[in-house]
Amino acid sequence: MSGVTMNKVIKKYGDVQVIHGIDLEIEDGEFCVFVGPSGCGKSTLLRMVAGLEETTGGSMSIGTRDVTHMDPAQRGVAMVFQTYALYPHMTVKENMGFGLKMNNHPKKEIEEKVAEASRILKLDDYLSRKPAALSGGQRQRVSIGRAIVRGPEVFLFDEPLSNLDAELRVEMRVEIARLHKEIGATMIYVTHDQVEAMTLADKIVVLRLGHIEQVGAPMDLYRDPDNKFVAGFIGSPAMNFIKGTAGDGAVEVPGLGQTIEIGIAPAYKGKSVDVGLRPEHLAIDPAGGDLRVDLVESLGGVSYAYLESPAGDRIVVEERGDDRVSEGQMVGLTFETQRVYLFDAETEMRIRT
Repeated sequence: MSGVTMNKVIKKYGDVQVIHGIDLEIEDGEFCVFVGPSGCGKSTLLRMVAGLEETTGGSMSIGTRDVTHMDPAQRGVAMVFQTYALYPHMTVKENMGFGLKMNNHPKKEIEEKVAEASRILKLDDYLSRKPAALSGGQRQRVSIGRAIVRGPEVFLFDEPLSNLDAELRVEMRVEIARLHKEIGATMIYVTHDQVEAMTLADKIVVLRLGHIEQVGAPMDLYRDPDNKFVAGFIGSPAMNFIKGTAGDGAVEVPGLGQTIEIGIAPAYKGKSVDVGLRPEHLAIDPAGGDLRVDLVESLGGVSYAYLESPAGDRIVVEERGDDRVSEGQMVGLTFETQRVYLFDAETEMRIRT
């Protein structure tokens, strides 16, 4: 197995640049997830690793090999796509072994590798079936099995779960995590779903407009975001952002009707800041306040209350337990100061206190 190194990687389509000088080190055996909104360049970057998109500038290595301009077939990668791309007239066994057959591998070797992949993915009972007789999750497992039998140095996943329903997504997420643990291969996974990123990744790469915003372990990004974009993208539901004004060791927040005593630098005095509060770090004070409960979403063990301030701010609060607020109720909020995040309103960079 091998890691992947990108050095000032650029991608242009004519005069339009979509990847802007990316530097990234993915360690051997690491599960790295590219996340970001649609159009941020995550799938383009993955396809550049695969060789399906030409690298306009910079260099890319897999292990000790420079693969920047290498043919895709020689890179030692296997890609699992959003669509299953299975041959409908072939059985599961035939689909999984087809790539090896086309490369003239011995029949015995093909059978051994298909059997091993089938064992890992629990497909033994489906080897004689054709894709039409399989569920969506089973078809995706076959697609992954086809990648496994090739024995690649790097596995590439391009939003492989986006066509599955919610229950199957959870099931397949567990399967992919188990697969990585069992075979220990380097895996690069693209998704716009930050829940997938948080649960699967050793390392998350947050992308925006072809730039890397931040790289780190899932909980590091959650606890210590570098800027407002990362803070808002990592975490579900998203972080609340409320306008405030910095003062002497405090921030006045009209949307909360209070002043937060916090150690902000004197240089920010009088400047606008964005106050970030995660829904799970807030508690509702039912005794009363200036915030109106506009909507309550109940999901069983947890509910989300959507509050509206007199200033028009929308604030989401996570509630657990049996005592929950009702729509139309006027409430207040409590929270711990150490749970407050501050961002420069102009640059959106984190203000660390």
